[in-house]
Amino acid sequence: MQKPAVQKGDIERKWLAEGLILAGVDEVGRGCLAGPVVTACVVLDYTKLAALDEKTRSKIRDSKTLSAKQRDELLGLIADISVDLAVGVATARDIEDVGILKATFLAMNRAIAGISKIKPDLILVDGNQSIQGQIIKQQTIVKGDSLCFSIAAASIIAKEHRDQYMREQAAVHSHWGFERHVGYGTAQHIAAIHSHGICHLHRKNFAPIREMNFP
Repeated sequence: MQKPAVQKGDIERKWLAEGLILAGVDEVGRGCLAGPVVTACVVLDYTKLAALDEKTRSKIRDSKTLSAKQRDELLGLIADISVDLAVGVATARDIEDVGILKATFLAMNRAIAGISKIKPDLILVDGNQSIQGQIIKQQTIVKGDSLCFSIAAASIIAKEHRDQYMREQAAVHSHWGFERHVGYGTAQHIAAIHSHGICHLHRKNFAPIREMNFP
């Protein structure tokens, strides 16, 4: 007999039935050529989540499936149904110093440390790698932003925080078009690097920047 597919929220319901306090963690910006990697940690109030109508609740999903307008509109809702939430950042220099994986863990640990109103018993982490240096019990969940509301909420918070930061930086560093690609390696972005070089937001250890031998 085929095992039934895991439905969104099933993993959280299992742990909530055991009385655990859950926090969801996700990141955005790992693959960018410029800007920080940003993570968020969200502790949802599941009673408030359950009180939402199904249409509203379904909007809390993987940030990549939402438009910028939809994500922006969800920020207030997520704040309203959260016990606590926090953002963690690892800069381009952090990424150059320790590599993108360790920098991502650094940002995740900073986000978790920002949770001050309540202590989670379990961290639900998007992906298949546990957070190095974290002492709280963890569960890694592949496609966690599609399966867990707390991870989905974290993905939205992290995405909007990072995109807003990169849009603000575009006003200062106008040559690279950050307001359009927010640091990802689009053809337009790479062409701008060839034309104008790099700024402090760029990651010198990322190809193709690494091969250009900028000082």
